[in-house]
Amino acid sequence: MRRSRRRGLAKERFLMVASAILVLGSLTATGLWLGRDTGSQDEGYVVDLSSIENNAAAGAKTAGENEMSLTENVTQDMTLSDDLDYDPYFQETNSLNVENPDQSDSKSMSDGAQQEDSAKAKKPEEQDPEKQEVKEQKEQEVTDGEGTPALSTAMQPALTFSDSDTLVWPVVGNILVNYSMDKTVYFPTLQQYKYNPAIIIQANAGDLITAASAGKVISVFSDPRIGNGITMELGGGYEATYGQLTNILVSEGSYVAAGDVIAEVAAPTKYFSVEGTNVYFKLTRDGEPVNPMTKLN
Repeated sequence: MRRSRRRGLAKERFLMVASAILVLGSLTATGLWLGRDTGSQDEGYVVDLSSIENNAAAGAKTAGENEMSLTENVTQDMTLSDDLDYDPYFQETNSLNVENPDQSDSKSMSDGAQQEDSAKAKKPEEQDPEKQEVKEQKEQEVTDGEGTPALSTAMQPALTFSDSDTLVWPVVGNILVNYSMDKTVYFPTLQQYKYNPAIIIQANAGDLITAASAGKVISVFSDPRIGNGITMELGGGYEATYGQLTNILVSEGSYVAAGDVIAEVAAPTKYFSVEGTNVYFKLTRDGEPVNPMTKLN
């Protein structure tokens, strides 16, 4: 292959020299023709044939050297490409040591595509603000004034307490003062007879108090006579009120099931110091007191 190239270069040199000689001969003949017509010869039109021939030979040599240099560079590049078994652009772009500003736009486009895919992958309720708000309300835990975790409001059963339904005891204990709205009963601490719209159940401080029925907490309050209390709506016009409580675990608006722990028994207020630690439990229907003993199992 090299011999063919050398022969080609020699042929080109020969053609270039022959062309130069032909051109020079033509110029010389033209000059002689013009000199014969005018009868005078201007020294400025004398052509140095040897100088032109030397310049032509030098140009041919330079062209040959450039072609050989180009051939060597191509051969070297082919050798390097054969030796490198990787993509140089990929190597540079993903190298940790090379900063490629052109990749910033690509990265931004990639991040945007990922965000769009993430948005499409979201659940329908997460894309709908109203559904998302309902979901957050269901998952939210209700707390009382002291920051005590309350029962979840996710379950909201229908309140359907009726006359035939019964209650469970909020705490196990003896009756210290019975329900009485048709006649007065004696209160030892007050040392007087009064009507009693509730029952006073004996208990120990710290005992757990459970919901007598499923219901919704509609009031959490504090009363000088019965201490901290809770009022729950049961359905059918019925409401239950618990008193003498501490560590309340529910707040207004929370729903509870029958038997769920709602608080603990507190120390008695000064109005029940003689009776001792107790739980105040009252049941009403449409605002009128009902004897809880008729509903308790």
